[in-house]
Amino acid sequence: MFERRLYFHVDWLLLGAVLLLAVFGVAMIYSTTYVIAPTGDHMGKEVMPQVYALVIGLVALLVFLAIDYRLLAEYSLLIFGLLLLLLVFVLFKGQTQMGAQRWIPIGPFHLQPSEFGRIAVALVLAMYFGENRRGAKNPGDLIIGGVLCLVPLLLIAKQPDLGTAVTLLPVFVGVAFLAGLRLRLLGIIAIACLPLGLFGYKFALKDYQRQRIQTFLDPEQDPRGAGYQTIQARITVGSGGLTGKGFRKGTQGQLKYLPVAHNDFIFSVLAEEQGFVGVLGALGLYLFVILRSLEAARLAKDRLGSYLVGGIISGFAFQVIYNVTMSAGLAPVKGITLPLMSYGGSSLIASLAGFGLVLNVRMRRFTN
Repeated sequence: MFERRLYFHVDWLLLGAVLLLAVFGVAMIYSTTYVIAPTGDHMGKEVMPQVYALVIGLVALLVFLAIDYRLLAEYSLLIFGLLLLLLVFVLFKGQTQMGAQRWIPIGPFHLQPSEFGRIAVALVLAMYFGENRRGAKNPGDLIIGGVLCLVPLLLIAKQPDLGTAVTLLPVFVGVAFLAGLRLRLLGIIAIACLPLGLFGYKFALKDYQRQRIQTFLDPEQDPRGAGYQTIQARITVGSGGLTGKGFRKGTQGQLKYLPVAHNDFIFSVLAEEQGFVGVLGALGLYLFVILRSLEAARLAKDRLGSYLVGGIISGFAFQVIYNVTMSAGLAPVKGITLPLMSYGGSSLIASLAGFGLVLNVRMRRFTN
């Protein structure tokens, strides 16, 4: 548990940057969802749930910071099993919204277990590769690690939530790379996956998923339908100019030309309202968080801590890069949120819990 002397080893700069991004996200959600009505202007209904999620997320961060990560890793199989049970439960009894069955209603809240998949997978993989002392050089161990990643991935993809499902892959690659995965083998796996990708595009993807890829390549083929979101996202990002239109003065987000702007496209709204300067500031904070976390992985006192941080930050970095490129119209539209900033309680809580583990590993580098 937490010892008072560890207080002096907490990475306050990393913690401050993470919280700044989360608060910045709440402010952008407030701006994007603000309601202008003849009966009186007021803030959107999405703001307070995000504030509550931020408070719960801070509690989760403190819990994952206080409990020794080595103790959590010992229970990683139990945590992983609990995740699988929740994902199976969602498939049969989960709540459906917008055509996807992803949530478990708990009172006024809606838990999305898939968002916690990256933490559970990072824990179980770090424990597996850290304990077998062979790392990821042995093909047999690599296959077992791959199975530990693929099982929750397939369950999440079945909901369907392919966007969240694919975020587990960088977690696996990040842990396996630090555990000694040979780059040549990674290249062979990537080449072998190409025909699987073509097969999946043809037979596994649903029609709307194939349509997203087609409209990314040529959004003008359906500008009022499938290509609408991509076109509006590009317009939103480009309209901010150098310094932006100002807080609550964006037109694309405020007038709802950009659908679900407070969720997957919060970065587009940021670009419109805060301009290039605001984008540089936000990206600078994300870069700082990623580099600081990588340093935590380097300084970790054992392989378990290094692998754990490597897995968590790989999934986080993938989300940031994909969401930003998607918001700029440089990647197909996919349901991948911008961590810490996008609307979504489960996403915010899981992200903060993950950084609780990163801080945990760095803080305990001097302990026995």
